[in-house]
Amino acid sequence: MCTQNYPNSQFISGNGPRYQVCVRCATENDMLAEGEQSNLYSDELAKSRSALFARRYRPWAFLGAGWILYFSFGSGIELWSNLLLTALVIGSLATPVLHFLSKTKFRAELARITP
Repeated sequence: MCTQNYPNSQFISGNGPRYQVCVRCATENDMLAEGEQSNLYSDELAKSRSALFARRYRPWAFLGAGWILYFSFGSGIELWSNLLLTALVIGSLATPVLHFLSKTKFRAELARITP
């Protein structure tokens, strides 16, 4: 059933249909009893996954906040409005490219920390 490569601690014990099934597949296919439910994501793992997604989407959040600040406050200031607009245009052009180029690194790190 399970075709992933996990350490032995991630497999449930048993014979028959439960033989060599990881905890994730057993949970998804309702093969675990009530008392056997284990924590798939520990606190450390959840924090590292959250940090990974935060690093992935942080440029988009800053870019959106920058455009909101520019349209609400920054367009009336003489010198700073031109500098902010230039930085936002460069960021708007660079962010999608960097997001696309870092996709394989993100997926590799996500696969490394996914149980």
